[in-house]
Amino acid sequence: MSKQILRALVVDDEPAVRRFLRTSLEPRGYHVSEASSGGEAIEKVAGSRPDVILLDMGLPDLSGVEVTRILREWCSIPILVLSVRDGEADKVAALDAGADDYLTKPFGLNELLARVRAALRRVQQNPDEPVLVSGGLSIDLTNREVLREGIRVVLTPTEYDILKALARKAGKVLTHQQLMREVWGHVEQDLHTLRVNISNLRKKIEPEPGRPVHLLTEPGVGYRFVLVGNGEL
Repeated sequence: MSKQILRALVVDDEPAVRRFLRTSLEPRGYHVSEASSGGEAIEKVAGSRPDVILLDMGLPDLSGVEVTRILREWCSIPILVLSVRDGEADKVAALDAGADDYLTKPFGLNELLARVRAALRRVQQNPDEPVLVSGGLSIDLTNREVLREGIRVVLTPTEYDILKALARKAGKVLTHQQLMREVWGHVEQDLHTLRVNISNLRKKIEPEPGRPVHLLTEPGVGYRFVLVGNGEL
């Protein structure tokens, strides 16, 4: 059986960066396309639907945050932000907009490849997963579809995988470390990243995000998914 070719879209206005990522990814089984602006990136995502997007923050027309926000209106392709900006505010803005990960330049190639593999693993489907119903919330773990009061909820791959990890162990507390290992494959991920994603999840699935009934915080420990009504796994 031939090895699957994965499609990566590299979005950066610096030719040297695009060239580096192309020469790094293509020998490892990726077909790489390029975009040098936010507008071009959006067009290419719509036209070719890549498997993963590597996105710079500083683009000449739109910021990486704006590009991410626009894409998240209609697609859930994993987005890894690559940026020289290492401030917490920049990371929070990117994650709030829907990015799945944030890597600060300069970065090591092995770390980049590991993050890309983790992002792609998170979007793989398990054909034998059930549907979870909790109150007005429905989580189809086979088709990766979440409905709230019958209306589809658009989640980023990271948000979905956090929800899935918690929902599959409904009623049990998952520690911060357990969740990070489940979602990112390691525990070195910034805890703040997890908290931002939990906050975004609550905004999308909770009737009142400030008074959550599904995703509860266990202070200093982690999070717990609570079944509302007669929902069952």
